[in-house]
Amino acid sequence: MTDENQDTLSKRATLRDVAKAAGVSHTTVSNAFARPDQLSAPLRERVLTTARALGYAGPNPAARSLRTGRHGAIGLAFSEDLPYAFSDPTAIGFLQGVAEACRGLRTNLLLIATRTLAAADDPAGPDGVQAVRDAAVDGFVLYSLARDSPVVASVSARGLPHVAVDQPRLPGVPYVGIDDEGGARRAAEHLLAFGHRRFAILSLKLGSDGRDGVASPGRVAAATYSVPASRLAGYRAALARGGVDPAAVPVLECALNDERRAHDQLLPLLGTKQRPTAILAMSDRLALGAVAAARAAGLTVPGDLSVVGFDDVAGDGLESSFLTTVRQPHAEKGRLALQMLAAPGGPQQRVLPAELVVRASSARVTAPQSADGT
Repeated sequence: MTDENQDTLSKRATLRDVAKAAGVSHTTVSNAFARPDQLSAPLRERVLTTARALGYAGPNPAARSLRTGRHGAIGLAFSEDLPYAFSDPTAIGFLQGVAEACRGLRTNLLLIATRTLAAADDPAGPDGVQAVRDAAVDGFVLYSLARDSPVVASVSARGLPHVAVDQPRLPGVPYVGIDDEGGARRAAEHLLAFGHRRFAILSLKLGSDGRDGVASPGRVAAATYSVPASRLAGYRAALARGGVDPAAVPVLECALNDERRAHDQLLPLLGTKQRPTAILAMSDRLALGAVAAARAAGLTVPGDLSVVGFDDVAGDGLESSFLTTVRQPHAEKGRLALQMLAAPGGPQQRVLPAELVVRASSARVTAPQSADGT
């Protein structure tokens, strides 16, 4: 290696260095990395070979972003942790739709799991806010965040295009969701038609404080997550029309969408004299927890206890063919959210249908029940 070459390698090579060594223009070097379709294959290979010899890895991403005003990535902010995103069937389905749309738009995806980043007692605290502030992205998708989350305010403050999915619904912000209230109403009507009058509701979290247990009327009224609030409204509307007092139906809140949480919340109630004969669960995972609790209490499903879930993502095999549930199009929500970001002049609200799917976990009550649940 000559002294001249050694001097070149001792400092960081630049695009100009590659252009000079290859005997081409600066634009040709840039195209070799960013727009290969603009060059012939032999010319591009000559430029890349020269770049490798000089230790040049390509244009600086930060400099390119400053020049073009684009980062080539979308930020997706959600309220759970990263393991949840890759283990929960609902989140997986949604992310698949987002990923498909990203591929079509030739952009990348940055996951911002604010629960992991923030303090354990504050799932949307300052660290999550800082992650949003620092994110090098062209826009955001807000996925299932609380209305009062500081992360929501941080995204808004960035001034970048953003879309909300499921929750929250924000004035002037494009939204993708489903008919949560209608889907929940159909689930309750289904069980009422089977003669059930003694109900319990397994609820997704109503707030960000990690609380489990029976949700008081005040807790329900102050809910900062709109999806469980809407589903609860749908359940209660149907129950009231069916002659069941909604105020007498216990709402068991689960801070995590998790089978074990649902099992632990419901099991004591199944041991009472006036136990419920029907469970309305706001997710399939909570519904499967109810099935496990029934079995632990020596009850059969649906002989002693009917269970209806929500999502239609219970999994392959027995569970997916067993659970009565409300189906929603998870992947379609992801695709629509990215389309809205890419075409901000289009529809600002997309509310997709929620379909009741009747399977074997619900059945007619074995003994007639009165309107007061006795």
